[in-house]
Formats: sequence, structure tokens, C-alpha cells
Amino acid sequence: MLGLTDSGSVSELAPPSVDLYFHRGRIWPVPQRPYGLLCPISRACEVLEPRWTIQILTELWAGSTRFNDIRRGVGYISSGLLSKRLKELEAAGLIERLEDRAAGTVDYVRTEKAILLEPALNALAEWAQCNIDADLALRDTNVSTLMWNVRRRKINMLELPNRRTVIRFHFNDDPPPDYPTYWLVAQPGSPEPELCTTDPGVDVDLFVETCVVSLGGILTGRASIDREIQQGALFLSGNAGLARTMHRWLRGSSYAAIAGIATLYQGSVLPNRSQ
Repeated sequence: MLGLTDSGSVSELAPPSVDLYFHRGRIWPVPQRPYGLLCPISRACEVLEPRWTIQILTELWAGSTRFNDIRRGVGYISSGLLSKRLKELEAAGLIERLEDRAAGTVDYVRTEKAILLEPALNALAEWAQCNIDADLALRDTNVSTLMWNVRRRKINMLELPNRRTVIRFHFNDDPPPDYPTYWLVAQPGSPEPELCTTDPGVDVDLFVETCVVSLGGILTGRASIDREIQQGALFLSGNAGLARTMHRWLRGSSYAAIAGIATLYQGSVLPNRSQ
């Protein structure tokens, strides 16, 4: 997001896709204007297309209700922008803010109007799974957000041994992510594992060497565990039982089984997708 200050230096003002105008020595973003079309799709876009709006709604749909959980689940969004979008969604009648003053908590929940969007969002997801190239769809995934969602929703605790289980994921992407290594620590009776970005100091049961495209492909049904191992994009070492049952304790997306998915193996495949 670039703008021009009074001194002539470049500053962050608006994303490149936003129209700009020059006024009083500065470059400003043009306020969003209605499309002016008598078209229901255009009207829906005016409500839903501000950046992060759909992502916030889908995170609420997935079960998050607290501000910090929504932010972690969405990823790159700043706290200030998330707060702004939540207020806009509340004003549009798509979410409700529930404050418990006695407990000091605030929850955000979808209204019936937002729930009625589910079929449309499902259709968008299915279209994307079948019509957007897999490598393109997966490559820019935020690793921290990916692993937060793996911890919250993708580990089937009932398929893990009835003891403390530690699984280390290392991402060998180039350039490397800010946090390339994660430890999932699962304890019997816990609803979900702990996620660590520093060594918890306990023995690791299974080492998972991968890249964001490979793991993302497995989770979204665009790749399989066996094929990724054959491609050299996934390497498992340690407990053989955990390695053999990865397809059971690692849950896929609800969109992973739809017909006609564009997989990583259609057309040419890069020899090393971490590059």
C-alpha cells in the first residue's frame, strides 16, 4: 500500500488495486463507490467483497467466536482491521456481538442472515477446488495459520495412542517461513493438542518433513500421503504406527472428497515444490 507524503517519500496508504487521487500534496485512496447496477450479485458483492469479510465469516462458521481465535484462524489480518470488519459485519446484520460483562468476555456469532450464505460459500469452495490450479491455490498459504488450523480442527485425537504423543512438523520451503518448525503435543483426554513453536523438551514420536504445498495438498484432497512420499515432498520418520496411520489421525478438509478436484498431479509437476 503506497502513498506520497508531504516530503515526497513513499508511505503505506492503499493497496495497489485501489484507485488513488492526489490532493493537498498527498495520494489518497478513492472511497469505495457502489457499482450502480440493478443486479443482486453486485449488491451481494458490495456487502461481502471488502477484504477479509468472507474469511471472517468462514472462521465463525468453523466455530471460532472470540476475537483472538478469529484473528489466529484468519491469519494475516491486523487487530485493527479485524475490529473494523467485525463492526461492519454487525452493522450489516451478519453477526451479533454478545458481551458477558460478569465474565468479561465477548463472543461473535453469525446471524440467520449469515447462515443463509452457507450454500453460496460452499459453491464457491467447490468451484475453487475444481477450477483453480492446485499449486497456485496452495503456494501462498501462511504456515502459522495452517498449523493453527491443523491443531484446532485437523487432528483426530481418538486415532492417536492413549499416551502423550508428540509430532514435529518441519517445513523446508525456500524461502523458509518465519517459524519453520512446530510441535504438536497431544495428551490423553484433551480435546485438541498443544501447538509449540519452540522445542517443548520432550521426546518426539513422529518427525514430519514437508512443505506448505505438500501438506496443504493433503489436507485439501489435492494430494495423497502416499503420492507425496513418492514425490519426495513428504518424509516421515519415527514411530512406524503413527506414520502408517497418518491418514486416520490427520483429518482432511470437508471439501477434500468432492468430485473433479484439480490435483497436484494434473499437467506438469515441479520436481521440488518447496522451491
